[in-house]
Amino acid sequence: MQPSLYNSKPSIIYGFHGTDKEAGLKILNQEAQFLHSNNSYDWLGQGVYFWENNLERARQYAEQDSKRENSRIKEPFVLGAVIELGNCLDLLDQQYIDFIRLAYNRLKDIMKAECETMPTNGQFGPNDFDFRKRELDCAVIRYACTLAEEAGQPFDSVRAAFIEGDEVYEGAKFSTGNHIQIAVINPDCIKGIFLPREAGQQPVFAEEK
Repeated sequence: MQPSLYNSKPSIIYGFHGTDKEAGLKILNQEAQFLHSNNSYDWLGQGVYFWENNLERARQYAEQDSKRENSRIKEPFVLGAVIELGNCLDLLDQQYIDFIRLAYNRLKDIMKAECETMPTNGQFGPNDFDFRKRELDCAVIRYACTLAEEAGQPFDSVRAAFIEGDEVYEGAKFSTGNHIQIAVINPDCIKGIFLPREAGQQPVFAEEK
């Protein structure tokens, strides 16, 4: 797949990652690394997931996840990251939307030839109206990444917009959980990690001894 003359992305974006405080501080202090999510239902395939320029949404996610049974998040916490998207499978770009349609058709043919059933997108429970169990989308994106790697142009990241949540107001086509999500495949895209500050918050400096 030849890149377009016009699909280069801003060199730097800010991403926010909801996690457990103890785990987050270990990453911040370079005692641990971000773990790739590798579930069969992950929306954007394998990678480290970030909310693009959306600190509050990352905070909401960490708080909501901490309430689940057996959650790894004991104390909700958010890390910020400075990210270069690199060669990005960007599903806000028509070229890449066409590419995953191609990947889907090829994957479907392979599965049919092998007498296997294509995965489907579904719900985690009866109240999951957003169909967050994205096993079909995950499989297609993973296969698209395989095609790109075989062509010698592996993707460094995947980026997509998601319409999620309830109507912002009656009759709205805007939803309460709309966001852009990024899955970083290549860890070298993460150029730095930081503790997010609120607007107007003064930085804290250690006192001189």
